[in-house]
Amino acid sequence: MTTEEKKQRITELTDLLSRAAKAYEQEDREIISNYEYDRLYDELKALEDETGMVLAGSPTQHVGYEVLSELPKERHASPMLSLNKTKSREELAAWLGAHEGVLSWKMDGLTIVLSYSGGELVKAVTRGNGEIGEVITPNAKVFKNVPLRIAYKGELVLRGEAVIRYSDFEKINASIPETEARYKNPRNLCSGSVRQLDSSITAKRSVYLYAFALISMSDPAPSGDFRYRHEQLDYLASLGFDVVERRLVDAANVAGTLEEFSQKIPTNDFPSDGLVLIYDDIAYGLSLGRTAKFPRDGIAFKWADEQAETTLRYIEWSPSRTGLINPVAVFEPVELEGTTVSRASVHNVSIVEELSLGEGDRIRVYKANMIIPQISENLTRSGKCVPPDKCPVCGSPTSIHEENGVRTLYCDNPSCTAKKLGLFTHMAARDAMNIDGLSEATIEKLIGEGLIHSMPDFFRLREHADRIASMEGFKEKSRDNLLAAIETARTTTLARLIYSLGIPNIGLANAKVICRYISDNPDRIPQLTAEDLTSIEGIGEVLAKSFTDYFADENNLAMYREMLSLLTFEKEEAASAELNGKVFVITGSVEHFANRNELKDYIEARGGKVTGSVTAKTSYLINNDITSGSSKNKTAKELGVPIITEEDFLKMAGNT
Repeated sequence: MTTEEKKQRITELTDLLSRAAKAYEQEDREIISNYEYDRLYDELKALEDETGMVLAGSPTQHVGYEVLSELPKERHASPMLSLNKTKSREELAAWLGAHEGVLSWKMDGLTIVLSYSGGELVKAVTRGNGEIGEVITPNAKVFKNVPLRIAYKGELVLRGEAVIRYSDFEKINASIPETEARYKNPRNLCSGSVRQLDSSITAKRSVYLYAFALISMSDPAPSGDFRYRHEQLDYLASLGFDVVERRLVDAANVAGTLEEFSQKIPTNDFPSDGLVLIYDDIAYGLSLGRTAKFPRDGIAFKWADEQAETTLRYIEWSPSRTGLINPVAVFEPVELEGTTVSRASVHNVSIVEELSLGEGDRIRVYKANMIIPQISENLTRSGKCVPPDKCPVCGSPTSIHEENGVRTLYCDNPSCTAKKLGLFTHMAARDAMNIDGLSEATIEKLIGEGLIHSMPDFFRLREHADRIASMEGFKEKSRDNLLAAIETARTTTLARLIYSLGIPNIGLANAKVICRYISDNPDRIPQLTAEDLTSIEGIGEVLAKSFTDYFADENNLAMYREMLSLLTFEKEEAASAELNGKVFVITGSVEHFANRNELKDYIEARGGKVTGSVTAKTSYLINNDITSGSSKNKTAKELGVPIITEEDFLKMAGNT
């Protein structure tokens, strides 16, 4: 490869890996497999070392991306760097040398920095991009196992990994009737759960935190200063923290201990993507300093994935409610990590094309993090696999959509059975029409019997009562229960109906603000223009286009009008207007409400808005400790935003 070709390859790899990292870390989606990312990263690093050329956007030089949310931001006292990594057991032993080290799980979640003062949890901040994180203190306080108070009364800072256990992940997914709406993996679910603006949502997600590092203490522990990392972790455990499982190792036993850890992976209830080894002697580790990207006192070990060669039988194309058709590789069964696997998601058309897949190809498969089956390599690369031009369920034409360089396949038929099953399941859900007991299996039977073709058909099922009772799995009682649930659902709100329609990107909250804008007048819904919709706070151009495109379809419009004739609408409780247009930020403890969420609901019911951080648009900061030196108080003073107590607020709202 010439020097020019090497430079071109560096440019290509920098762009691809940066896009892949951004998609994974910020958007919770995957455009290349973990295996492929690691392989290309190593290729890029080798080329950079060889040529001395490192581009500004190179993932070898940057740790993460800027955070994208409305949560308050805060700069870390010192940068949180990534660890250098290896897949070699021999390299791990050589790195340790004559020293002892602490070997522990590298958990696959979200790193959090917890700060305690006077024995109280006062702050929690995400890792973010390594330099600036997001303040998620209210959310950390509802993690399942984080101590809100500890015996140590000085200033204490630690780091831990927030994770959602596999068992809880499966329960959460099982509660979601729509297959395509389910979460892809525990890491993505954890990332979204930890960074919620509403801590009540976090509380429902069963987030656990496992401490892995003590960063600082203002005063010595009762036993004195610590010389060793394992002493620090033992002390955190004594304070009530769940500490990551760990072993003290040396060069002689590190390989055997690695094997002990590997044996636990199939039965672990938490996600991990390797191990971390750090020098036990604190002073020695700190004396080594750091590189531009990595601290020198620790190293990450990633499992050398067990791979198996097999034959690709075919690509299965599976349609969903939105029309997205997902490719799944079906191959001759092989043993991996102690289990038999025969299927692996290929994610999208771009990856099918990148791997040049074709029926009969010899492929190598592995389990990402020893859990999720993936294709690592196609040895024959026949490229014979062509996305179907007809939907495998309904036979209608398909089309390829491209967004941000990722190609995906869609079924264009609005009447596709797969779409109908997903749409009707969505319609029956609790936040939509709330038809109790109407499961996906029952809907599938009703479709198969030809009793339902569109949403209005559900509200005419009483006409087919005898036929329903004769269906497999149905008796008179189960039929009567279903028909009674449908009658109950017949009385609803306009917002629930709009949400039930399954308009892309329109959730229940969006539906509520749109209906409030038109005073719950159902006749105005189809008349709304994009200009009308974007004038509503919180509705942008993408949502407005989805909404107007839906009602521009004559079939959708006819179905909506038919639904209006079959339902009875209750009005949403109108928000009073005494706080109209005012923007509030709430911080600190509250006295007149059960919690800050209750105060938030109170404000929004009166026309106000609550945000997470103080900006120039903030009308008032509510804080019962007006003289506090908190960051929110400081920002409010700098911007001239009035700081008021709950008492002041209640007077303003006319409640005292």
